[in-house]
Amino acid sequence: MFENTERTELSALGEFGLISHLSKHFISKNDSTILGIGDDAAIVKMGDAYIAISTDSFIEGVHFDLMFHPLKHLGYKAVAATVSDICAMNAIPTQITVAIGLSNRFSLEAVEELYEGMRLACEKYEIDLIGGDTSSSRSGLILNLTAIGQVDPKKVTYRKGAKPNDLLVVTGDVGGAYMGLQILEREKKVFIEHPVMQPDLETYDYIVGRQLKAEARVDVIKLLDELKIIPTSMMDVSDGIASELFHLGQASAVGFDIYEDKLPIDPQTIDTALAFDLNPSIMALNGGEDYELLFTIDQRDWDKIKNNPDFTVIGHANELVNSYKLNTKSGNSFDIKAQGWEHFSKD
Repeated sequence: MFENTERTELSALGEFGLISHLSKHFISKNDSTILGIGDDAAIVKMGDAYIAISTDSFIEGVHFDLMFHPLKHLGYKAVAATVSDICAMNAIPTQITVAIGLSNRFSLEAVEELYEGMRLACEKYEIDLIGGDTSSSRSGLILNLTAIGQVDPKKVTYRKGAKPNDLLVVTGDVGGAYMGLQILEREKKVFIEHPVMQPDLETYDYIVGRQLKAEARVDVIKLLDELKIIPTSMMDVSDGIASELFHLGQASAVGFDIYEDKLPIDPQTIDTALAFDLNPSIMALNGGEDYELLFTIDQRDWDKIKNNPDFTVIGHANELVNSYKLNTKSGNSFDIKAQGWEHFSKD
């Protein structure tokens, strides 16, 4: 079925291209499978309820650097990142499982630190750790988490569903986690060259926190329910707004116009980007790991969110399929390029 005599580099497909290529031969055979591969989480019917299920992997040297990522923070972030995919389906997370691969350089105390971070996240999001697996690893620390959640069948939200003229909304602020990573990478380089120097992180407490201790927006899912808003489409911002915009647009067969002056960017993110000679708006569009929610709503729901600081309307959907425009502060319009995190990219 997968026989191919030619060699194709994985970088030619990217993460989502690879998933699409491998999954096209799999057809769901069970009536209980409502949604399989292709969204932030799968949806399975259990009785009268819908269950959302999502899995994330975190590999040392690929997704995190233990030189500046404390194990307790890593445990917390791994849970938050996995739970975020459940939120993207408008579901409330309820359980997680954790599989872990450990090399012999990790002590019991180190593993306890990791799991203490997971425990704190479980406590924060009111979810239960219900199982998992442990094994040895020859390539450092490997984490694999599966999150489970519940959602009313009438309220489940997919990537598809956005309609022309729907408002495009993002929660919180964006770009901070990426700039926090730039600070950590810079301080790591300084430390390697000058081990006696201590890292200077106090000035960057917010953005470093955005990178090291991510938060899933479970609170937003509860708030949307209170406001009686069901988004027409939704994703979490793990790879950057630009990348997620393309996924929403392709799934919904719409285009998007977004406005530079509407992008919610924290002042610390702006100052740090400028200090690195980077454009803050580009960082906001392409920086990943913010784990905010990007979603569309019907214009009739505007009054419900217009005075809420958790939500920012940054644009709207249009009928121009595959058209993604950034309208700048200066009045120009440019095509948006998705330059977020890309798996399997060549170094």
